[in-house]
Amino acid sequence: MKNRIERKEYLDKLISLKDKQIIKVITGIRRCGKSTLMEIFQDYLRENKTDETQIISINLEDYDFDELREPKELYKYIKQRLQKDKMTYIFIDEIQQCRDFPRVIDSLYIKENTDIYLTGSNADLLSSEIATLISGRYIEVSMLPLSFKEYVLSTGSKSDLQKKYREYLEISSFPYALNLKDQPKEIRDYLDSIYNTIVIKDIAGRKKIHDTMILESVTRFIFDNIGNPLSSKKIADTMTSNGRKTDAKTIEKYITALTESFIIYEARRFDIKGKEYLKTLGKYYAVDMGMRYALLGSRSTDVGHILENVVYLELIRRGFRVSVGKLDILEVDFVAEEPHRIIYYQVATTVRDEKTLQRELAPLQKINDHYQKFILTLDEDPQADYNGIRRVNVLEWLIGEIS
Repeated sequence: MKNRIERKEYLDKLISLKDKQIIKVITGIRRCGKSTLMEIFQDYLRENKTDETQIISINLEDYDFDELREPKELYKYIKQRLQKDKMTYIFIDEIQQCRDFPRVIDSLYIKENTDIYLTGSNADLLSSEIATLISGRYIEVSMLPLSFKEYVLSTGSKSDLQKKYREYLEISSFPYALNLKDQPKEIRDYLDSIYNTIVIKDIAGRKKIHDTMILESVTRFIFDNIGNPLSSKKIADTMTSNGRKTDAKTIEKYITALTESFIIYEARRFDIKGKEYLKTLGKYYAVDMGMRYALLGSRSTDVGHILENVVYLELIRRGFRVSVGKLDILEVDFVAEEPHRIIYYQVATTVRDEKTLQRELAPLQKINDHYQKFILTLDEDPQADYNGIRRVNVLEWLIGEIS
């Protein structure tokens, strides 16, 4: 890769966990930068006087390590290289490629002076198998493609944010796509290859799905309806009426597979008054706007929902648990929760029209607590405050200039 982006927030997270007696599991969609992050962290170790013999690095998608997909061979390979009386740092890329891998990891974990880092492209595998065998002994570091801030930093300047925002959406947030800037066909081919690998190889193969046409139709439908309340039944009914007969149970299975592969994310509905999650009509967001454009073409120009999608992913990056707020008949775009605080967000392309402004303010004004409340907008007007509700420029918020 020409320009390796440091991914500072993720690197700092790994540094903070270094030498801790806990397994680090880095999850995220294929090609979001997990392998590069581990390489950057290994460079950090070397720069801080870690000897090369203390670092074991294995990529199970590399043919050179093909025999290590067998658990006994993987364990033997690593055990022979463990250092006595000093820490050995073990890095294994795409650990799910090794059959019965949890037993291998568990055996290495209980040995002295081992610090284990794994990557995986499937949440189901990592959350179920590892959790069953080594519950309480691992921490998941959830990784996404580049944030808008990371994209802006890669350009070397924070000027002309509106132009860079348009580029960010068109080029894609996948790190390697930056090397294909000004080559739209190559970018589309690259994104198609990621998508096809996930849908055909990962999901269809793992879930034994034979009708990949339905799976692809579900993906396109969700990509085309980001930010809209959806249910499995609604999707099934719509697809059936369009000539693709299916049912809600099948759709639910496919949505679960898509979320497990990190290609879509679900924001559940939360009743702000009742303080409880609701079972139906959550919203879904796509992992990357470039991939969405590649799938849907020029009709994927819903500016408001695209902005909402970008904000949702940014809140996830910042470590919030994010839901869609319901307040009687009104809706709050995002309720962002941390253990000891909540922040409420409305997202709009513009609120210069007074009616639009009042519509966005209304649900926030009805919330009877003292947590922060924001309206995020593309308007380049000065910040404003409406009795404690702050209206700010979303691009400045995205790059961290406003918090």
